[in-house]
This record gives sequence, C-alpha cells and structure tokens, in this order.
Amino acid sequence: MSVEFTRLDLAALPAKVELPSYDRKNLKPRIAHIGFGAFARAHTAMHLHETLAAAGGDWGMRVVELFGTAELFGKLAENDHLYTLVETSDEGTSARLLGAVCETQHVARDGVQAIIDGFAEEQLKIISLTVTEKGYCVKNGTLDTDNAWIQEDLKSPSTPKTAIGLIVAGLAKRRELGNGPITVMSCDNLPHNGVLTGIAVREFAAKVDGDLAAWIEENVSFPSTMVDRIVPALTDESRAIVRDQLGGQMDLNGIVCEPFRQWVVEDNFKAGRPQWEKAGAQLVADVEPFEEMKLRTLNGSHSFLAYLGFLAGKETISDCMADATYRAETRKLMVEEQRPTLEVPGDVDLIEYADMLLKRFANSQLKHRTWQIASDGTMKMPQRWLNSVRFHLKQGTDHSRLILGVGGWMNYIRADRNGESYEIQDPMKDKLAEIVATHGDDREAYVSALLALDSVFPADLVANESFTTAVRAAYAKVADKGAAQAVADLAN
Repeated sequence: MSVEFTRLDLAALPAKVELPSYDRKNLKPRIAHIGFGAFARAHTAMHLHETLAAAGGDWGMRVVELFGTAELFGKLAENDHLYTLVETSDEGTSARLLGAVCETQHVARDGVQAIIDGFAEEQLKIISLTVTEKGYCVKNGTLDTDNAWIQEDLKSPSTPKTAIGLIVAGLAKRRELGNGPITVMSCDNLPHNGVLTGIAVREFAAKVDGDLAAWIEENVSFPSTMVDRIVPALTDESRAIVRDQLGGQMDLNGIVCEPFRQWVVEDNFKAGRPQWEKAGAQLVADVEPFEEMKLRTLNGSHSFLAYLGFLAGKETISDCMADATYRAETRKLMVEEQRPTLEVPGDVDLIEYADMLLKRFANSQLKHRTWQIASDGTMKMPQRWLNSVRFHLKQGTDHSRLILGVGGWMNYIRADRNGESYEIQDPMKDKLAEIVATHGDDREAYVSALLALDSVFPADLVANESFTTAVRAAYAKVADKGAAQAVADLAN
C-alpha cells in the first residue's frame, strides 16, 4: 500500500494525543535494539519511554534493522524519531507519541561496519533484540551450523549478515577497544530466550576466536525475559485508526495494539540498566515460571484458535471468541489441559489469568488475524503444546484439545481451505510442501511423514502409540468433519 507521508505537525495534533514529558535532548544511545518491528515499537521501546517519563535519565535507544529498505527509518528521522502508539479496545482508544528512540542504523543505508562499531561504543550498555525465533539460528539447543547464513558468517565473520554474527563481531570490537562489559537481552516470545541467545553467541564466538569466547563468558550477560502484548501486523484498517487518532495526519511508523502489557525480566545486567520497574516491568531472579505460563496458556490457545479458527473461516481471534463453542473450548484448553502442567509463579491465579486472556482475545478492535498467528508452526508447536502433551501422557489425563490442535495444524499446512489456497509461512515450508505433494493423498503416509520431522516431534512422542493414534484420529476428524464440527465435538 502506498501512503502519502508528510512530517507530523505536532502543534496541529489533537489535544488528546500525549507527547513525551521528558527532555529528549539528553538521550544517548545506551541501548541498541535489533529488529524495530511492530512488537518492539509497542513493547520494548514503549517501556523505555515510560521509564524516562517516570525516572528521567539519558537511556536512549538506537534501533537497528538488518533487512528490507531504510525508508521507514528515514520517515522516523524526519519526525525527530517520534512515532505513534495507539492502544485500542472495545472500551476506547488512545494515542501517544513515544520518544525513547534517538538514533537509527540500517544495514542497507549505513553498512555492516557502522553497526559493529556501534555495538562497541563505550556508552552502549545493552544490546536487545526482537528477531523472531528464526533469527537466533538455534536448533535442538545448539547453534545451527547447518544454517546457510550461519555457515556464511563463520566463513566471513567480519561481514556478518545474521543478528548473531553481528553481535559477535560487535563484541569482538568492544573487547579490542577495552570498552567493558555489556548485556545482550532477547525480547522475543520464546522460552529461555536469554539462554538460547547465550548459546548462539558463545558457540559462534568459540568457532571464530577462543579468546573472544572466554571474554564473553566473563563480560557479557544474557538475561531471559517474558514479553506479553498483542500487537497485530499493520493493516489498512489499523493505519486508518492511526490517522484518525492523529487528526488526519499519517505516521508510517505508527502501531496499534491492545492496552494490556506485561514484561518480566531476569535482573542480570553486566553494565547497568534503566529503571524499568518504574514502567511496570517485573525484575525477578527466575523468569521461567512466567515464560511457561504465558507460552502454554496464551500462545498455546492462540495457536489452537489460529489453525482451527482459520480453517473454519474465522479471520480474527475476536471472531473465534464471538463463537461460544470456540470460546468455551479455548477456556478448557487453558484451565483443564495447560494449567495442570504449570508451576504457578508467585500468587498468580491461573483461572483468573485464563479469564483475563479470553477478555483480551475478544477485543474486536485489534483484528488479530488467525492466518498471521498460524505462521511458523514447526517452531511454535513444541514449546506451546508438545511438552504439555508429554505431561498428560505420563499422567494418563485428557489432552484432546492439544491433540486436536496438532490435527488442525496438519490440515492447515495443506494450504487448502475448502478450495481456497493461501500462503504457508514457516521456516520449513519447502519441506512441508514436499510432504503435501508426495503423501497428501495417503493419510497414513502423510501423517507419518509429518511425525518424522524430528525437529518438531520428539522421538519419545513419536514412539508413543497413544500419541500417534490420537494425532491420526484428530487429523482425520478435521479433514472429514471440518474444523468447526471437530471443535464442537470436543464438548461431547
């Protein structure tokens, strides 16, 4: 979509639009954030903005992009690095301009070396990142040396293309200059994100320079975080919401999200940090219980609705919530199948948490597309569903909704919704397409080929006859009866 752009006229903005209350002239790039997508704008940078508003200071953010064009960064600079955050729900909508960003760097505009040099600057204390699961290049708990981009970066470590390669190159430069410790903090929605980031960075460094790897061990920390906010991809409709809130002006970097947000951060920083707790972040010693609660309960039910909702013609999560059967079965998935698998963090009431999630899912203003959530299933399923399935198999307890989700995914990746084709977005999409083409007409062979994907389905589950029999039955039920009837049958 082509959208006409003019610099924001702050004086002409509606009075209801909130502007930064702190002195932005003092900001220094103390955080470099890789991947300035929708979520980073609505969550990571927003928390820094609120921290500055509450506590002041000079903790500014340099945002870094590795892919695409630098056009949006140019527009951001024209607006003095301000951009619009719109929070919307069925109760109302509000807008504000966020001001924590003070610099931008883009590979296409500034080159790789400028980013490496930036990571080495003495005043920089944190490198944070939102690059999605694929960006960490970790497979089965170790650096994926079969990844073509990682192989290329290892051959040419001074001109890396991956986030991991860039970080290691920046740390090498930092060590060379004697510019001290730093923290690398993942803000992506995946379990043990700090641990996985540390594995990728350390193992890459060890293959490049053993002395550098030893320096990283002593001078770099990798805290884990749990992030939660529903931030749909921008659409024409959400852009119209931004324009309306700005009184007819357009901000190409604007973003629309729900009002709710949560950030739980492992308090493990080598070189200081902002006072994020002033913005509502929870600084804790152990993030894992919060991670698992969110991944299994929120994300697990999101995936359930994504596959089984999309196949039933429900385009958004709120459409699913408008269906009483889908809403009821989603609640049962959370409360009856996911809740028993969790160690509850602190004084959290998981039934109240589930009911809060259902209310968030019902937000009809967000238009969170089921197709969008259905992406990258081969990476999401193990952490969202399969560990819970393993628990129930051991306990001998019901997990029919989890299994139906797997059957829904196996139907979804056929890219055929009652004769309508659609694009599959997944790092294994070529392999999945090959399986569909080769075995799609033979149910037994098709399900067997998918279960043989060892990076998705662990060997112990595939060896469990109860699991494989249930998955075959779930696949057949969705294929024969349709997703809506398969979900309805869960109540029987």
